[in-house]
Amino acid sequence: MGEDTTAGVADLVQLGEDVTSTRAAFLLHVKPERLAEYVEAHQRVWPEMLEALSRHGWRNYTLFLREEDGLVVGYFEADDVDAAQAAMGADPVNATWQAEMAQYFVEGSVQEALLPYFRLA
Repeated sequence: MGEDTTAGVADLVQLGEDVTSTRAAFLLHVKPERLAEYVEAHQRVWPEMLEALSRHGWRNYTLFLREEDGLVVGYFEADDVDAAQAAMGADPVNATWQAEMAQYFVEGSVQEALLPYFRLA
């Protein structure tokens, strides 16, 4: 097999702290046979969930879907991404929402954080 060339990729990134600490993107994997239901659920997100996201500093939260295989790319901005994620992680409304959404995800899949490496301001 070839040499692992990704080991130092994060070290190559030359984005400022304003980009890496204020923006986040991630991947999710929805079961292809449950896509319609998953999308429908997001057309009627609970008001208390929307309020929690806003209260904890999430902005410009957007989900993108690749229909062929259920790949979801999520993106959001916050003054402090780590703090915003931690606050949502501790919010009981989010725990309930995530438990409800779990049925739609491919078994064994986890949310995968993406590395930002380029930005055109």
